[in-house]
This record gives sequence, C-alpha cells and structure tokens, in this order.
Amino acid sequence: MIPKLTLTRPDDCHLHLRDGALLQGVLPDTARQFGRAIVMPNLKPPVTTTEQADAYRARILAARPAGNTFEPLMTLYLTDNMEASEIRRAKASGFIHGVKLYPVGATTNSEAGVTNILKCQGALDAMQDFGIPLLVHGEMADVSIDIFDREKVFIDRFLVPLNHDFPALKVVLEHITTQEAVDYVAQASVPIGATITAHHLLYNRNALFTGGIRPHYYCLPVLKGEKHRKALLTAATSGNPRFFLGTDSAPHPRTLKENACGCAGCYTALHAIELYAKAFDEVGALDKLEGFASFFGADFYGLPRNTDTITLVPEVWQLPVELFIADSTIVPLCAGETMGWKLWTSIPTIEI
Repeated sequence: MIPKLTLTRPDDCHLHLRDGALLQGVLPDTARQFGRAIVMPNLKPPVTTTEQADAYRARILAARPAGNTFEPLMTLYLTDNMEASEIRRAKASGFIHGVKLYPVGATTNSEAGVTNILKCQGALDAMQDFGIPLLVHGEMADVSIDIFDREKVFIDRFLVPLNHDFPALKVVLEHITTQEAVDYVAQASVPIGATITAHHLLYNRNALFTGGIRPHYYCLPVLKGEKHRKALLTAATSGNPRFFLGTDSAPHPRTLKENACGCAGCYTALHAIELYAKAFDEVGALDKLEGFASFFGADFYGLPRNTDTITLVPEVWQLPVELFIADSTIVPLCAGETMGWKLWTSIPTIEI
C-alpha cells in the first residue's frame, strides 16, 4: 500500500442533501471532501422552478461550515408540464446545471415525475438548444418488470429512442448498475455520461441478505449480481471519461429504513471518498481514482477542475454504528466496520 494518496479535490455528481435540520446535519460530511456537488431536486414539494432552486441553494450555502467553500450545483425536477421558458430561466441563472428526470413512481419522492416523455418535448428541445444536461434515473417503474431488469429495459425502451430524437442533448445516466448500462454508455454516439456509486462498486445483491435482510444496503436501483458489479468496477477504473463519481448518498432516518416498507437509499457522504479508494485499491487502480473522482465529472459539465487537493492515508479506523443528526438517527453504509483509507484533515489544502 502506498504511504498516502493526494488527489485534486473531487466533485460529487449525484447527491441528496434533503432540507431543513437534516440538510444542516449532513452537509458538513460532503463539504469536508468535495468541492462541488450536483444536488438532487426531489424534495417535498420538488424543486421545479429556477426561483425554488435559488431559494434551496441559499439554504445550502447558509448551512456550510464556517470558512468552507463547497459549491452546490443546482438542478430542476422535470415534470410533464415544464415549459421551455423555465429552461431559459434556468440557463440564465448560471447556477442550474441540469434537469432531473424521475419516471413517476421509480424512487424516493418521484410521485411528481414524468408520466409520458412526449409531454416534455418543449423542455427537452430547450435543454438541447441551451446545453443543459438531462439527468436520468434509468429504471422503468412498471411493476410487471423484474426489478433486476428495469435498468436494461429502460435503456432499450426509453433511452435509445430519446437519444435518437435528441441527438445533441447531453444525458447523464445516473447510478448505473448493469453491464448493459456500461456497454451502452461506452459505445453510444451521443453526448452521454454515467455516474457510479461506491456501494455499487463494492457490493452485489448478496449484501442485502447476508445473515438476514439488511435494509441499509437497500437502494434504487437495487444492487445487482456479481458480473454487473465487476463491469462497473472495470468501467470506473478504465480511464474512460464518460464514467465519473456520483455518490447518490441519501440520508433516511433509521426508523424509515428499518421498516415494514423501508426507504431506498444508502448514506455514504460520511466516508464517500474512502469507500471509492477501497474499491479502486482492491483492483490495484488507485492511479485511476483522480480522473474518475476529480476530472471527468467537471469536464462533462463544462466546469473548471478544482485546484486544491485532498489527501488520503492508509489508516485503519472504525465507522460509527449510527449517527445522530438533527432529530434523526442515521445508519451509514458499512456501519461499525473498519476502513483502510482515511481522509487526512490535519493538513491544509495546497493550491496548484
């Protein structure tokens, strides 16, 4: 193992911060590691207008730790009735960097999502014209489709036609989980990227059932089989700039995870970069982590790369079994387990 690992400060290209007291409690975990994050808009009610995104951004900035320069990159929540004029306002704002498409009923707070993509024609045309990326939760929400096949079916039925009809539209296929998604993103002739989470790199679906049902490993899209995990790991460590870091860190109170109908989502913001380092280290690809974590996402979104750095050191430490945030108890992914890499916070960052 190398003595230490210094990286250009990474960006998180897929993050859930929630709102209110929970936002104030979880933001420091992200701000400690990441320079920027693409912030998801699936609040209740969802962030559907530029005005709402501006207000949410102000609440995030107010919650930053003193002296921290973390920058939230805002998104809008695509609905059936979003108009092209809203896309124009979003572009003019300078702080909105994408529009998120949730198929209605696909995941947490997706009830207001898209029911028929044909209803979004005007908004999609404007996004293509203005260069605003469409960020896609890539699953069919049809309950008749096997949950392990929903990403593949989404690509075939939805994404391929979408990319045909809007060939210049920048698309991010979020939190990919399958070999089919890797192959499609790598080979597509359209401007497309994909985020990959640390938990999908480290675990397959067996993690959900080891010793019993383990709700804190339940996320959507759900963990897949081992061949798919290996395909994701190969993509993430390949140096292909279409694949980049997006944690999809999603805080839920313990009571809503350990529940008869538990929420989907893994809280990884506490130790995100350490989890990615673990995944890359296990396949001898630490030299590929900086591109994946720090460069490729910024490049795809047309942002300048960060100029300061973070340092990871090989140190064994134990994750807490639970976190007390606001009025909630949150269980981080791998709670109580040991980690082999640790973010070094005792030295100042260095501008290069």
